[in-house]
Amino acid sequence: MSYQEIAKNMIDRLPDDKMIFVINMLEGLEEMSELDIYPVFKPNATTIAGMAETDEMIRTGSGQHFEVATKELFSQILEE
Repeated sequence: MSYQEIAKNMIDRLPDDKMIFVINMLEGLEEMSELDIYPVFKPNATTIAGMAETDEMIRTGSGQHFEVATKELFSQILEE
């Protein structure tokens, strides 16, 4: 069994609430060794469509603009 397989097996046995510790250790390792180990995230079709819609809203100045605190914005959203 390779080191990678051993590590994956150990990670699979960890509860979700402990995964943050693994992530923190990996980030520290990345910084110390100057490696780039972050995964490459590829947005799905829904995300791509949302980004295109946002770009269009920025380009045309359309859409609704909020200048309130995040808490207030979510309160307004939940009231709808």
